[in-house]
Amino acid sequence: MSDVQEAIKQAIQTEKNAMNFYELGAKQMKDQEAKRMFEQLAREEREHAMHFYKAYNGNDLGSFDEFMSAPPQNESVWITSIQKVIGPDFSEQKALEVAMEKETNLEKALRETAARISDPSVREVFELNAKETHNHFLTIESEYARIMAMVDESDMDTFVRE
Repeated sequence: MSDVQEAIKQAIQTEKNAMNFYELGAKQMKDQEAKRMFEQLAREEREHAMHFYKAYNGNDLGSFDEFMSAPPQNESVWITSIQKVIGPDFSEQKALEVAMEKETNLEKALRETAARISDPSVREVFELNAKETHNHFLTIESEYARIMAMVDESDMDTFVRE
């Protein structure tokens, strides 16, 4: 059971890192629609963290609000990824590409973890978050198509999936 609790704790931290990723990215966005989307994704990542927090039996994180308002973990892969695109050459396109990659990797990790969990209620939390993470990918992919002025989302194969 301690392995499951550790997985939940790591998932809470990952969702917080994703929230911080979107908050930092949103601050850089000049395109208002992309900015709003990143702000919405940040709020949804907070909700995902809450799903895991409710399943966590530990008492080492403090209150949910305290944990979520702590400064970003600068060494996390989410934060280092967004920091690489922040700067004078920042572009919404690059931020969206990184976000799609991060969401794809997170969905895979959540599904793999869910498959190893025997407790149905905990497994359900991981599966729900994997589904919502996939929806994030689809949202970002659609915004990417808009930013890139693609005629059709199928054009993304040319730009993203090569």
